[in-house]
Amino acid sequence: MSSSTGAMSSSTGASSTPTGGDDVVGGTLWKFVTKLEKLPGKGGNFKWKCHFCGVTKNGSYTRVKAHLLKIAHQGSGPCLSVTNKDTLLFKKLLEEEEQKSQESLPKEVPLPPSSASLSGMSHAQDGLGSKRRRGNVTDVNNPVVKCFNVGARDQLHSEIARMFFSAGLPFNLARNPYYVNSYTYAANNSIPGYLPPGYNLLRTTLLQRERANVERLLEPIKGTWKEKGVTIASDGWSDPQRRSLINFMAVTGGLPMFLKAVNCEGETKDKHFIASLMKEVVIEIGAKNVVQILTDNAPNCKAAGQIIETQYPHIFWTPCVVHTLNLALKNICAAKNVDNNSLVYDECSWINITIGDASIIKNFIMNHSMRLAIFNEFVPLKLLAIAETRFASSIVMLKRFKLIKQGLQSMVISPHWNSHRQDEGASFVRETLLNERWWDKVDYILSFTRPIYDMLRACDTDKPTLHLIYDMWDTMIEKVKCAIYKHEEKHLEDESEFYDVVHKILVDRWNKNNTPLHCLAHALNPRYYSEKWLEEDSKRVPPHKDVEVTTERKKCLKRYFDDSIMRTKANMEYAKFSTKDGPFADIDSIEDMWTMDPHSWWVIHGASAPILQTIAMKVLIQPSSSSCCERNWSTYSFIHSLKRNRMTPQRAEDLVFVHSNLRLLSRRSPQYCQGQTKMWDIAGDQFGSLDEVGMLEVANLSLDEPEMEAVVFTDDGDEILEESMEVGSN
Repeated sequence: MSSSTGAMSSSTGASSTPTGGDDVVGGTLWKFVTKLEKLPGKGGNFKWKCHFCGVTKNGSYTRVKAHLLKIAHQGSGPCLSVTNKDTLLFKKLLEEEEQKSQESLPKEVPLPPSSASLSGMSHAQDGLGSKRRRGNVTDVNNPVVKCFNVGARDQLHSEIARMFFSAGLPFNLARNPYYVNSYTYAANNSIPGYLPPGYNLLRTTLLQRERANVERLLEPIKGTWKEKGVTIASDGWSDPQRRSLINFMAVTGGLPMFLKAVNCEGETKDKHFIASLMKEVVIEIGAKNVVQILTDNAPNCKAAGQIIETQYPHIFWTPCVVHTLNLALKNICAAKNVDNNSLVYDECSWINITIGDASIIKNFIMNHSMRLAIFNEFVPLKLLAIAETRFASSIVMLKRFKLIKQGLQSMVISPHWNSHRQDEGASFVRETLLNERWWDKVDYILSFTRPIYDMLRACDTDKPTLHLIYDMWDTMIEKVKCAIYKHEEKHLEDESEFYDVVHKILVDRWNKNNTPLHCLAHALNPRYYSEKWLEEDSKRVPPHKDVEVTTERKKCLKRYFDDSIMRTKANMEYAKFSTKDGPFADIDSIEDMWTMDPHSWWVIHGASAPILQTIAMKVLIQPSSSSCCERNWSTYSFIHSLKRNRMTPQRAEDLVFVHSNLRLLSRRSPQYCQGQTKMWDIAGDQFGSLDEVGMLEVANLSLDEPEMEAVVFTDDGDEILEESMEVGSN
């Protein structure tokens, strides 16, 4: 014990600084030996003498520890003078040395947690009390918190969320790129004392500034009007205060641009008033740039269009083909029982009865919460309350019924439904849904109206379809005939009273819809001169051999060219084009007639016919319906809603102008189909992404965005998704 004490006391005066090798890592036990000399060429090896036993040895720090701690087989031998008390002291010193070594190592810093993990930690801390653990990212003194400003981020999240909740803003706003850009700009720029714009600044100065900015951004599109031509689309509507409005849009190449909405309060909307509004828009765009004016089939709109044609012979008034087809469907599916329509009513009244039965069933289920709950258990789609203003609403309702037929029948034979069998109308619903003859009628209606409905869907878009209408009408009527004759089990040369009635309705509507511009566009479509198109049907003839097309084409060229010399040149160019003569006899030109879109064909192969090329490049890129105006009223009602009914028409027009045209500009940018803001202006508040959307949610989508439908839902045969997109609930 005395030797130990003496050794311990003498060790305090020993001084040694470990160098190299193990000495860099440790060195606590060096104080219990005396370094005599460093051995040359051997790194951290020394000649040392133990303070306890006085033995001199050679070796590194590892042999010192082995000697003092009596670790065998280390080449130094144990120290026989070290007591148990000394050993405990050595171990304690080594533990302290190890702890200091660990604390001096670099620490692994975690990344800032997500808001969800912050929320979870916050809840956990609430349960544990106010005690904070060392290194917790929620600790305000933690360097990670200071670096990433986690507390401020969390507070800003809460403030933004509170704005959404208190104002009832749709969650889809979070996908709006302009919303994201505003906070990003504020975060990346130091603006001390900044306050967001107030009520008056937003609705006056900033609104006008943004409108002027959008008009500037639209200039590149307007710059293409001279070469591509423009379609002026117009339609009427009433705002929440029942003021009558007429909107005007300019469409070319599938890009609908909102121009203005005119407040017609106190005005008589006769042909002269409407024509004066049309003329103002024509002058604004430039008369030479306008190809056609598209409106619905109302008599005053038709008369106004004829006035414009008189003043500007090269501008054509064209009725909306979608309205025309919808009227044809109404004549067939909702025939009126009047004196001059008795034959149609006798042949088609069963259709109206069948559709009426479907409406009764729909209302019976939808108007009772318990029955609706039972329905939802058996059917994954909703029975939509079809808006009467939507095109082909009755057909869409029957398509939905057929789609969910199995679920409806399972519902009415289930024990749950039996509990409501005493309800008035329950027996009718059950008998109808289990009646296969009634379902046969539904199938028959859908089969012969399918060609009409398909054409309506194809034209209910802003894409160029004007050059397809003439052929689509002929093809559609032929398909209707085949469907009817197949159901009646007749040959095509036989007589069918029902088909005669349907055919007469369709032909009458076509005669009211067909214009010389349809025939000119048909005649300038290279596809209809290709051998492959002609071989698809033996009855087909190229446009220059069709009497009606030729007659109407000549009318168009007379209106385009007053000068007989220019008209003759245009006719000569058409003769070479239609007969594939001269430059048009090139093999590439002939092959591309079938494979290439008509506008691109004229760009590549039409230089030898400059007069026709100029006309074709304008006519072949125009739409055939005014559906863009219908969709624009959805935007108008979104902005000028019942909650904002005191807004002045001018301010509402400014907001609609900015809103609609920003969407147009956004959709033309490549960023529109990328990132978190992908297709930010569709889907609404119903879902944030389309990855986890159930059938019930999909059923609420509307047809207001037919152009987006192909993007959101690919046509891969998934009939449920396809049908659920067809019409929106109202």
